[in-house]
This record gives sequence, structure tokens and C-alpha cells, in this order.
Amino acid sequence: MSFSGRPQVMIVDDDLAMCSFLRTFLGSRGYEAVALTNADDAIRRFQSERPMAVLLDVVLPGMMDGLAALATFKRLDRDVPIIVISGQGRTSTVVQAMKLGATDFVCKPFDDAELEVLLSNALKQRQLTQELASLREQLNRQSKYTMLFGNSEGMTEVRDLIEQVADTDVTVLVRGESGTGKELVARALHERSLRKDKPFVKVNCAALPAELLESELFGFEKGAFTGAIQHKPGKFEFANHGTIFLDEIGEMSFPLQAKLLQVVQDGEFSRLGGKADVQVDVRLIAATNRDLESAVAQGLFREDLYFRLNVVTTHLPPLRDRREEVPVLIDHFLKKYSVQYNRPHTSVSADLHRQLVEYNWPGNVRQLENLIKRMVVLGTEAPILKELQQPPAPIQVRTPVPLTFPRAATPQPVAPPPAAAPPHRSPATAAAGIGEPAFAGGALSPVDLGASGNVSLKDIARKAAQAAERVLIQRMLTRTCWNRKEAAEILGISYKALLYKIKENGLDRAS
Repeated sequence: MSFSGRPQVMIVDDDLAMCSFLRTFLGSRGYEAVALTNADDAIRRFQSERPMAVLLDVVLPGMMDGLAALATFKRLDRDVPIIVISGQGRTSTVVQAMKLGATDFVCKPFDDAELEVLLSNALKQRQLTQELASLREQLNRQSKYTMLFGNSEGMTEVRDLIEQVADTDVTVLVRGESGTGKELVARALHERSLRKDKPFVKVNCAALPAELLESELFGFEKGAFTGAIQHKPGKFEFANHGTIFLDEIGEMSFPLQAKLLQVVQDGEFSRLGGKADVQVDVRLIAATNRDLESAVAQGLFREDLYFRLNVVTTHLPPLRDRREEVPVLIDHFLKKYSVQYNRPHTSVSADLHRQLVEYNWPGNVRQLENLIKRMVVLGTEAPILKELQQPPAPIQVRTPVPLTFPRAATPQPVAPPPAAAPPHRSPATAAAGIGEPAFAGGALSPVDLGASGNVSLKDIARKAAQAAERVLIQRMLTRTCWNRKEAAEILGISYKALLYKIKENGLDRAS
């Protein structure tokens, strides 16, 4: 840029008539033109003035030709657009120029309009490149976790806690609604810990059935089950000396919680099919959006594991409770995705900004991020405004669903049942007043408690859940005419998980 405020374009050509024409032409188009007739003078002038673009003839007198000058310009400023102008028009010259970094190539004589378009596009591209470079520099200066550290009271507490415990190996439980950034807290803890150069391993406990999750976490030995053709280490082994992040830990099955407790307490576990224990040194960070206290009270989550996980707890407030941070997040995501998708950095309109701040954000920060990403990619606010104007879905905080067992209408005494009693009800079941739990309009098979008469709520819950699962899968398969792929989509599980459940429940034999 020149002192006049107009973009400066350097002309390097030994043809004086061409220099005079280009100076006049560029001046009439709002540019400031400076013309030189040899490469050596051009390079010295380039170093001192750094023009916005260069029009370069590849055939120049003196020690340095045009192609050598082009390479020098690019070493001094790799982003400067250079349009090569030559009367030769040889393919080899064009190829050499483009390899050296030329933006475009035109042959003499050329059309004025063509040169104007090429120069305009080149300068626009340079401006975009400079903006993106500036954004990258800003993002690099900012913390990778800027979105976490707002100025609200709740997020200030989160930030302070991370700084206090990051360099320790204490277990941390991160709580909060879906989309508030629990994984980012876990990564921030790892990045600020003494284990930052070691692995960070994430496992979503809600993404796999209990049996597959066990093999994913702890691995298995060859021959442990059908299909186990070789030894496979688990995620805990991959995370050895590093950090493991167990997301949605409230979804972990009760039996698997006992095995996890052993790792938390003793740092050891056994692989599926393994005979020896495996020792690991892992820092555990867990996250949940469920009410673990209620789950413990209902027997759905182990109390001893809860106390082991709940050493240090942090709670991420929902975005609707920290609206003052929305503008900061908007700016952060605009910069981030402008750089990532190579788009111009723009700002949101006043109307959209107001709506974003006032919105209820049921999906929290993740929802805001996705909206801004869509706006940057599409280059328009229209879809975002349309979505924000729709009434938001009610906010649902997930809580454990208790298993209910209706009491029998008339409690039976602790005595052998009369001859007329149904043969499938055990004396202990009748004595406890436990009937058949209803599910989807049908009845589940009751739990056989054996002759000891001991009633185990945990066993009842586990077996009832398994029976309910079998009924639901069987009905869904019947509804879809045994189209397993369609049934898996309706049930919200993977195709492989459904096949496993079909086999586990013996439904493959029923088909």
C-alpha cells in the first residue's frame, strides 16, 4: 500500500511504451503504479516499498531475467500476487512461472479488461490471505480452550478449579448438560497436567452395549470369545501414563462399574479371557449429564464408585445461564471457522446478534457452534434466522428412570403357595409382594429367586431390564419384518450392536 492510500502495483518491463501504457491504465483504475525496466532495480524497490501486486515481463535485460526476479519476489513476500506478462507465450515459460508462484499469465498483446479482472481477483485473494493469516495468529495467541473461560461467575469457578487441580493426579468428575463443553474441560485438565505429553484417550460409555464397552475398555485375549482371533489391548492400556476420559459414565452398566472400581482403587484389571492382572498408571476424568445421586439411591449406580469419582467435581452451567458470554463465543467461532474453511471473516448483523443472545440454547455451546459454522460455510444468515425464530424444544435434563415393580393386590404370607397359584411364581417372590413388571402392554417373566428366599433388588433390576430389552427388540423386528438395519435405526443403536443383542437374547434361533 502506498502513502496515497491507493494499492500500489509494480510494473517490471523493459518496453518503455508498455510501461507508459500500464501506468496510465492502472492510474485510471484507482491504482498507484511504479514502473521499472530491469530486475535489479525492481528488487531493490520491492524491498523498500512492498507493492500489493507485480506485473512482470519474463524477458528482461541484465544479470537477472524475469523468472529469477519472480523467485526473488516470492522469497521476500510469498503472498504477493505476480501476473506474468510476456510476448513469447511459450508453454515452458508459463509452466516455469507457475511453478515459481506466479498468480497468472497473460500474453502480449492482451485485452485491457482481461488484465483488470486478473489484477482485481489477485488483490482480493491477497486480502483474504492476509485476513486468514491474521485470524490464525489471533487464534494461536488465544488459549485452545478460550470458549471455556468466560467472565461469568460459573465459568470463572471452572477455570480456577482447572488451574488448581490440573497438575495433580486427582480424579475429576465433570457435570453439566449435553453440549456445555465437558470434554473441553477434560482436555484442558490434561493439557495443563504433568501428563500432557502422554496419551489422552476418550471413551463414550453410552455409545456401546455393556459387553462391547468392557472389551473396549479392558481389551481381550485371543480366544476369549467367538471372533477374538488375536489379543487386543483396551483403552486403559492405551492411556497408560496419560489420561482417560470416560464420557457419559452414568450410562455404564452396573456389573461393569465393579470392574471400573477396581481400576480406580488399585490401578489394575484383567482383560476378557485373561488370567493375569494388568497394571496401569492412568489419571481418570469422568463426565455425566445425569443425576448420579438419584441413580445411587435407586441402585442404578454403585455408591462406592460414586465416592471414588466424586473427589473433585466441577459443574458447567448451561449457556442460557451465562448469556453474557454469547458474544465472545460468536466471535471465537467466526474466527475459527473462517480459518478452517478458508472463508472471509465476517460479523453477524445486529438483529442476529440480539436473537443469539436472547435464545434459550437447549443444545448449549455445541448448538451455537454449529449454527455459526453453518453461517460461515453458507455465507448467509438466512437459515440461522429461520431456525432461531422457531419455538425451541423444551429443555430436558436426563435423570435415571427407576424400574417399577407393581405390588401384588393382596400380599401373600411367607408360606408355600396354594395349589392354584401360578407355577412360575416362586414363594419368595410372592412373599415379597413382587408382581410381574409391565412393559409395552405385556408382562415380563418374573425373576426366579430360588429356594433361599433371598430378594436381590440388583438381580431383579438387571434381569427385568434384560427381559424388557428382549421384548422390545423382538417386537421391533416383527414390526420391520426382520429388517435388522431398519430396526437398529429405530432403536437408536448400531447394526452390529443389534446383531449382538439378537444373539444374546436367543432371538436368532426364533427367526
